[in-house]
Amino acid sequence: MSASASAPDITLSSFFDNWELFRTSTLAGTVAGALLGWLGVYVVLRRMVFLSAALSQAAGLGVALAFFAQIHWGLTGLLASPTLGAAGATLLTTLLLMGGGARGVRRDALLGMAWLLGSAGTLAIGTRIAQEVQDIQSILFGSAVAVLDEDFHQVLALAGVLAALHLWWRRGFLAASFDPEGARVRGLPVFGLDLTLLATMAIAISLCTRVLGALPVFAFSVLPAMAAVRMSPNVNVALGISAVFGAASGFGGYVLAYRYELPVGASQTLLAAALVLVASMVRRLLARVFR
Repeated sequence: MSASASAPDITLSSFFDNWELFRTSTLAGTVAGALLGWLGVYVVLRRMVFLSAALSQAAGLGVALAFFAQIHWGLTGLLASPTLGAAGATLLTTLLLMGGGARGVRRDALLGMAWLLGSAGTLAIGTRIAQEVQDIQSILFGSAVAVLDEDFHQVLALAGVLAALHLWWRRGFLAASFDPEGARVRGLPVFGLDLTLLATMAIAISLCTRVLGALPVFAFSVLPAMAAVRMSPNVNVALGISAVFGAASGFGGYVLAYRYELPVGASQTLLAAALVLVASMVRRLLARVFR
């Protein structure tokens, strides 16, 4: 299903002429892209790419479990909330991964198992909730074309809270992530900062996966940061550029999906990947000019 399914005149001008129809979905992707782009710098530089993948799949499993509880167990309200299910699954996965690493289990093995369980579990549960099969496809591949106002407001509110926290604690997060020994010498609570950083990633990924799908969320949390790191002289600059690239991928991907009748999640992912290629070419060009 593409973003232009209801639009016979497939042009960019028609997209903006019908802006009210696409405003909420497009802005949700833009805000989520900016938030995850910022967080993605930590993901990429700390080599936690597969953590993002595992958490997005865990969030999808949490949403599927919430639907299953509604249909087969008759649960309602907060107990069967897809948002709560996604958040709970990602936070639990984060804690298990941290605990497993502390016991000497290889972190990459745990990440692989978490990704596989999330993917397989979501698909398996999807066969038991036929009424929500389209929602399951949206969770996995990000093919949603309509975002509810309340979902957008949740993404916007979360982005505001996490942006304020990350700007306030930015130096602490950077020190704990990239110079933990020095941070300990200065008396910073490295474990607490690390845990808070991972918790913010888990919460952001869980909500954005529930609203947009696992594919674009994984892309937003990795690809804009890869592009930004290639073009930035330091981490602080990379954080800002990555947020801009993430927002551009979220917005531009939706426009491309409308214009060329593509799935939204795929368009957003391909645009973010194109930014990585462009950034790599720019870096090589600058290196030749200034060598």
